Amino acid sequence: MSMQFVMGALLVFWVQAVLALFRASQFVRLRYGVTMLTSVVILFAGMGFLLGSAPVEQIALPLGLPDIGMRMRIDALSAFFLIVVNLGGVTSSLFGMGYGLHEKRQGRVMPFYSAFIAAMNMVVLADDAFTFLISWELMSLTSWALVMSNEEKETRRAGLVYFVMASFSAIMLVFAFGLLAGANGSYGFDEIRQSHPTAISATIVLALVLLGPGSKAGVFPLHVWLPLAHPAAPSHVSALMSGVMTKVAIYGAIRILFDLVGPSMLWWWSVPVLIIGGATALMGILYALMQKDLKRLLAFSTVENVGIIFIGLGLALAFQANGMVTAAALAMSAALLHVFNHSLFKSLLFLGAGAVLHATGTRDLDQLGGLIHKMRFTAVLFLVGAVAISALPPLNGFVSEWLTFQSVLASPDLPQASLKFLIPVVGAVLALAAALAGAAFVKAFGVSFLGRARSEAAAAAQETDRFSLAAMMLLAGLCLAVGVLPSLAVDALRPVVDMLTTSGLPPQDIGPAPLSLVPFADGRSSYNGLIIMAFLLISGGMTAWFIHHFASDKVTYGDAWDCGTPEDSPLAQYTAESFSQPIRRVFGTSVFRAREVVDMPPPGELRAAQYNADSEDPAWRFVMNPLSRLLWQVTRRADILQRLTIRKYLAIVFAWLVLLLVAVTIWH
Repeated sequence: MSMQFVMGALLVFWVQAVLALFRASQFVRLRYGVTMLTSVVILFAGMGFLLGSAPVEQIALPLGLPDIGMRMRIDALSAFFLIVVNLGGVTSSLFGMGYGLHEKRQGRVMPFYSAFIAAMNMVVLADDAFTFLISWELMSLTSWALVMSNEEKETRRAGLVYFVMASFSAIMLVFAFGLLAGANGSYGFDEIRQSHPTAISATIVLALVLLGPGSKAGVFPLHVWLPLAHPAAPSHVSALMSGVMTKVAIYGAIRILFDLVGPSMLWWWSVPVLIIGGATALMGILYALMQKDLKRLLAFSTVENVGIIFIGLGLALAFQANGMVTAAALAMSAALLHVFNHSLFKSLLFLGAGAVLHATGTRDLDQLGGLIHKMRFTAVLFLVGAVAISALPPLNGFVSEWLTFQSVLASPDLPQASLKFLIPVVGAVLALAAALAGAAFVKAFGVSFLGRARSEAAAAAQETDRFSLAAMMLLAGLCLAVGVLPSLAVDALRPVVDMLTTSGLPPQDIGPAPLSLVPFADGRSSYNGLIIMAFLLISGGMTAWFIHHFASDKVTYGDAWDCGTPEDSPLAQYTAESFSQPIRRVFGTSVFRAREVVDMPPPGELRAAQYNADSEDPAWRFVMNPLSRLLWQVTRRADILQRLTIRKYLAIVFAWLVLLLVAVTIWH
């Protein structure tokens, strides 16, 4: 019954997209409201399926490939990701009911917004390679159109890079499904599950998954499009792209590796996944620390969290290949829970950044400051998201990272010496990334909301509208609920984990206190969010009471001082650049080629001193720029193909046909 509701809601999405082509600037709030309610329908359908342990449902539409059609299927994995996608759709649409009214280019946003959500749902529901690829391309094209809705010069570059990388990810998926389909060309997922590819084919599929869905998710060094495209889109679309679309890419990786390939996996597959996950987490947060653009900082933070998820998937691969089913279930639970958690707090932070952008007209941290006095509710909600993404209890980000660390601690039981060495190293990288994430969001919140306004726009800012606040409040409440009651979330994930690893975690009502989260056994480790929250509230309240009653009531106010000189200028405050200067000097010179140029006038000159700092993403220097130069050389040499005779063209076609026939013969 869930499938009927979902298919009807998908039809509403597409009808909404077509209707928005006409008079897109009218009925904006109504259009977002309809999209929100449609997402609610699919959200509850996914929740009902997952929590009700409903049987798998399939449907075939008379479209697509001959004898296959367009197959749709809802199982535990797709139901979970339907919840992720449509919870993001609900909150972004609710935010858009207020924020979207101020968009100047409604005709470039509204027709593609609901189509984007529909395409992500179709990827999650697809049950054959053709439907999956068509839905994947629709997701990429609609999100590209939303990125290009902005007419700024930097947006054109972001759109070009995104288009190239999206095409690259689709091509990798075409090759992956071609290998999985085999020589018989069985593109239905049911047939692929029964085909059992050889070890060589399965290994090539792993590489293609890391290149295809991996690049779409934003793994290092294929993340270069993400910090360009996500900030360029409207803020509620940025929340969908960063909080949801990257999770759909992770869904593609999980579906292929753990479901379609399944029993053919090998233990050493975990090695590249763990290395890529660790590098992605560390490089993403290091580069986030050096940003002064609020939305770019959030985008690079998404790269870090994608790395954390891939660490969990790598651990699950290692444990499952070695028959350690309980540890594999724990690692998979950690990865899936972080998928859900990141969709919550990253959407909250991007929506908060959108509220700041609308109120001030800028996302430059050095032009903000003091917003806590003008936008109190937004400041508190943004702080909730910052605490959650920094993995601090009692919010949800702590729970999934804590579970990931618990998985790391199970690695000594693995039989392979290489994994016994690699996994603790990755765990140390994860700990460093978590600490740097705290620093990054102290900077993001402190420079944006605390202190004094650094510009007239920040001084004149006003609180955002009630729809935007309601969306952020919903996300903040969920961040707190999952952090305080994580055992309920882990229990809800059990059908998904059991499907992927053949063994879920035990029911989470066995801890030393009610609603404790117990990965292995009571005496080994456990976490209780209620106790942690109660401790924080009681200790914080007692501290405040003690200070209020026993501290001196003689408070003196004075001017801010700058090296012994009274200074009343907001320019004397910490800036985004100065906050990250220690990190930039430690890591930036060697990793990011960071440069600082100071132009200090000599005594007697009245011109202002100038300071400039810039850095370079190593992915561009070592991967993207060499590849672009190579591609340019290849295309220049291939230009000769445009000037051949017809006989030479026919000879080339004949030669390729012979090669393909030989390849098919060998494959059989």
